[in-house]
Order: sequence, then C-alpha cells, then structure tokens
Amino acid sequence: MKRSAATGLSLFFAASALAACTSTEALDPSAITPPQQTTSTSPATTATASITDPTATQGTTAAPAAGQVAAINSNARVQIAPIVGASVEAAGPLSERISAKAKERGIKLAGGDGSATLVLKGYFSAITEAKETTVIYVWDVLDPAGNRLHRIQGQQKTPAANAEGWASVSTPTMQGIADQTVDQLAAWLAARTG
Repeated sequence: MKRSAATGLSLFFAASALAACTSTEALDPSAITPPQQTTSTSPATTATASITDPTATQGTTAAPAAGQVAAINSNARVQIAPIVGASVEAAGPLSERISAKAKERGIKLAGGDGSATLVLKGYFSAITEAKETTVIYVWDVLDPAGNRLHRIQGQQKTPAANAEGWASVSTPTMQGIADQTVDQLAAWLAARTG
C-alpha cells in the first residue's frame, strides 16, 4: 500500500510542477523539419506516410466518429510555442501529428510571424515506475499577451520495456497525446465560436 501511495503522490507532484512550469528551456517545434511532401500519386512510391481518416471518403461529408470533433469554423490562428520537458525524439512525432490533425480539423496554425491569435504551450514530464512510463502533459492556450484562456491536460501510460523516462516513450504514445490535444482544442474552439 505504501508503494501505491508513493506513486500517487509522485504523480501529483509531477503534475503540480508541470502546471506551475515557467522554464525557458524548451524545444521549439519549428526546429523540427516537417517531412517533405511528394507529388506522386502512387502509394508504392510515396516517401512519406500520411495520416488520414479511414472513415472519410472524398466528396462526401461523414459524421465524426465517437469521441472525435468535426472540423471547426474559427478565425483563430494558433501558434505552437516551444515544448517544455520532452526530448527531441518525443517532441518530433508530437509536433508533426499536431500539425496534421490541426489541418484535418480546420485549425489554422501560425508561425512566429506575429499573426497568431492564440498560443498553445505544452509542458511534459515522463515518469517511469515498475515497468510502465506515464507521460503527463499540460497545454496552456494563451492569448498573444500571455494570459491563459484554457488548459488541456492529461496523461498517457506506455510500457517501459528496457528503458526509463523519455527513452521508453514510443512514437504512437506521443501521436495519441497529439490526437487528444487537437480533439480537446477543437472542441474548445468550437464552443468559443458558438
């Protein structure tokens, strides 16, 4: 029972630390180069994988699947701020998936050119205990002045095979976090625009 209480307490303190995080040590998602797009239409010769919705068919409008949010109609332009706490290896798939999912949902992304109406700033921590790593994440949605308007948070567990911390976090885990983040951001934006 003591180990269970210690685990809960350590997760609480990690989440609290993430919520109060103001560190300037961050990974800038713009430093990660996106995969090059190819113009080939043959799936056998495509050099990059694309993320698509298998339930969508061209020319038809499909209702969103359970747990998904439909494309939104918003004038918001979201800048993804540097990610705090995650390794480069973990942040790459996260950033790429957020960009792809945001595009699917009609969320406009802005660069650092000052055109952003919202800033999405993420704080991450990976805690390994026993044979499992828990990734705890907090995203603050900020206005351009830095005022927090909304918070997205959660955690995702992944097996910690023979590694600890970020070394044990897989690409699919980070992509799942990106999916959840964009779903929650889209829902919030849709509710804001009425």
